[in-house]
Parts: sequence; structure tokens; C-alpha cells
Amino acid sequence: MTPWVVDWVRAFAITVAIEALVATPLLVRTEPHLGRRLAAVVLVNLSTHPLVWFLFPGLAVRFGIRVGLSEAWAVLGEIGGYVIVWPGIGLPRAAITSVLANGASFAAGLLLPLATRGGA
Repeated sequence: MTPWVVDWVRAFAITVAIEALVATPLLVRTEPHLGRRLAAVVLVNLSTHPLVWFLFPGLAVRFGIRVGLSEAWAVLGEIGGYVIVWPGIGLPRAAITSVLANGASFAAGLLLPLATRGGA
């Protein structure tokens, strides 16, 4: 594997771990089974994280715009993912879960330089 793919795998694992710590308790009223909540967190991150890591950093726009676009993509994509997995979740719960989980993983990315090498 190339070094940037290895870095992505590491960053993805960190992202999923952090987002799972935040999202799984927030989703307990939507889904009582821990395994299903964890699987959903992994799936929604698989649907957004590769583009955050590989596409957005290459956009020919200012850094702040790239970060804003990539985080908006992550939040909106994960909201959509939660609604697809659980149609009855309700937009407010899906949005709160996504915003808080992504906020935590973004903050961790700022604190863990290794986790942010290839991404936004």
C-alpha cells in the first residue's frame, strides 16, 4: 500500500473510534443493539471519509474553503446515512448525532497531526 493509503487507514480507524464513542450513545433510542449502532457509524464514515481524505485536499480553493466543504460533506452525508439506515430516526436526532460526532473527530484531527496528514 502507498503511504497515503496507510495514513488514510490509520485516520479512518481513529475517526471511527472517536465517532463511535460519541454517536453510539446518541443513537441508543433509535437502535437498541450496540452492534447495529457501531455498524452504522462505520458505514456512514465509509460513505464520507474517503472523499474527505482523498478528494477535498486536492481542490484548487483556499484551505479554509476546502475544510468547510469537506466537513459539510461529512456531516450532511452522515445525516443522510443515518436516515437511510433508520428512516424513523428523525432529522434532528440524525443531525445532532452527525454534528457532534464529526465535531469530535475534527477536533481530534487538530490534536493528532498524524491523523490529519492527507485529509482536511
